[in-house]
Formats: sequence, C-alpha cells, structure tokens
Amino acid sequence: MIHTLFETPSSYRPTEAETAAPVPRVEAVLFDFSNTVFRMIGLETWLHRVGAAAGRLGLLEKPGAVAVISGQLRDAFRLPSVVALQEGRDLSPERHRRAMHGWWERVDFLRGVQEAAYRELTRPDAWAPFPDTEPVLRALRDRGLRIGIVSDFAWDLRTHLAHHGLDALVDSCVISCEQGREKPDPELFLKACADLGAEPRATLMVGDNPVRDGGATACGLRTYILPAEDRTGERGLADVLRLVG
Repeated sequence: MIHTLFETPSSYRPTEAETAAPVPRVEAVLFDFSNTVFRMIGLETWLHRVGAAAGRLGLLEKPGAVAVISGQLRDAFRLPSVVALQEGRDLSPERHRRAMHGWWERVDFLRGVQEAAYRELTRPDAWAPFPDTEPVLRALRDRGLRIGIVSDFAWDLRTHLAHHGLDALVDSCVISCEQGREKPDPELFLKACADLGAEPRATLMVGDNPVRDGGATACGLRTYILPAEDRTGERGLADVLRLVG
C-alpha cells in the first residue's frame, strides 16, 4: 500500500517519549541518485554516442541538428500517450524500456534505433557523479555515518557507482525496480533505514523532489531538498555536512 504524505506509516510510529525527547543526532544519510549525487551525461554527448552506435553521426553534422532533436524530445514528452507510458516506468526494466521506446519513436533521429539509444543510456559511464559527490560521501564516512541510496531507477545503479569507484562509499542501495515500489512509498525509506541499522528519526534523506523524496518525512526522517535544476557544477552537497553537524 502507498501511503499519502499525511499519514504516519503503520510500520513506524514514534512513541510519546521519542517525540518529547531531544531530536537524535543524524547517524545515517540517504541520497536520491539521479540529479542528486549523479547526473546523466549531456544530451549532445549521448546523441553522438547513439549516432556512432547506429551509424547516424552524419545527421548530427547538420547545423542546429542537436537543437532540433532536443525540441522534438520536449514536444514528444508532452504527448498524452507518451505521458501515460511514463507512469510507473521505474518499477521494472521492462516498463522503463517500453516507456523510453514509446517516447523516442516520436523523434526523427531516434526512430528505429531505440534499442541502441537505450544501451547508451544505461552504459556504466553514461551517468557521472557531481564534482562534490565523492568529497561529501568521504566526509560523511570519515564522521562515522552510514550512507544509503534510495532511488526510483529502472536498472542496477550500482554499475555506475562501481564505474566511478564510489561503491565502497555506499553501504546500501534501495532501488524501485528491485522493490516493485516507487517513492514516496514509505516502505522504501524504511527498508533503507533497516538495511543500515539506523532509526528513521536518526536518518537524513537528501533529494531534489519535494513530493517523492520529501515523502521520507512521513517515516520520521529529516529531509533536505535540493533545487531541482540541471546542475553541471557542484550540486551543493556540502550543505549536508553542516546539517549532520
């Protein structure tokens, strides 16, 4: 069952003593993955990779080609049929692939080569950490905090962590496609806390979506929401270090 943000999950209810006592210090930090600690490579880079894999690089040499493709992607994503495909897409790899194929078939450059495009989307090096991701994760580990990831993602994001040598800095990953649930389902946050051996009230959730990531507050977690902007420089994760004290 998916609870609303206004319910306290039945699996976690603070006692009167807990609510009257001082707020516990943070012992664990959970991070969203996409657009919080990692970002996809830029659109132009991805398109060139797709073009190389599909034999369509010549199409990208035309003046303004990338801008045209970008516009078609935006327009196609607004179509009701495409919007419907995105619902629950991160619940399984199959649903996500179907959603992407249904979107990309509306784009001239990607039509007919959707599977090549999908391979380039999921390659280990197709996602990269923000410049401040590794320093902040290491600083948290140095302070003795446990670290987890809670993500709506359609494949095993651990491949991206490993590719960039960050897997040793993350203790646990709770991924929607492996759990059959998407945020803000409280069970995802509660599982992440349980995997880390951390009490929800002693855990901080960091993300960029106030509804999905902010849903952690219904489980007793503290939540820090980053601006939902397409950052290429530092993400602003150093603020997390100030929050944990």
